[in-house]
Amino acid sequence: MFPVYGFGARIPPDYKVSHDFAINFNEDNPECAGIQGVVEAYQNCLPKLQLYGPTNIAPIIQKVAKSASEETNTKEASQYFILLILTDGVITDMADTREAIVHASHLPMSVIIVGVGNADFSDMQMLDGDDGILRSPKGEPVLRDIVQFVPFRNFKHVRLIWNFVVFGERFYFYTGQQFSSYVLVKFPKS
Repeated sequence: MFPVYGFGARIPPDYKVSHDFAINFNEDNPECAGIQGVVEAYQNCLPKLQLYGPTNIAPIIQKVAKSASEETNTKEASQYFILLILTDGVITDMADTREAIVHASHLPMSVIIVGVGNADFSDMQMLDGDDGILRSPKGEPVLRDIVQFVPFRNFKHVRLIWNFVVFGERFYFYTGQQFSSYVLVKFPKS
């Protein structure tokens, strides 16, 4: 089961803009059964909403971070959260997004952002800690790098089936690194 959220749309019944809604329109249970359930929920919701900018992703990061924070307070604390964001637009709430990522870097979670289409995603590279330490607008650094930005167009030159294989390998590599960094921070050697 996967909880699946959308962002940047006017949603029924009142068509107010939302940046963190369950794509099955069930806020109490946003989960979809497997990949097929995700695809079906997405196909079902598209005709019912109006895609709408701006592209604000801080609310969805904060929503998942809240779940990850609640998990750390359980007896088992055994879940690790991976937020996969697919976007065709440039993030318009960069300061809030940076703040949300810095906060989330203390939690058992990773954020994978996939840029789809031909938008100028150069600002998104800042969120990915590969070129330096991400800081909040107040100057607070991330505890650990939890973001990986991937422009999907980088995989267009490879045959379709290999696009997914190469993309999947990169996805697992980086989330594995991020999970390991969380474990090392959470459970340092004595």
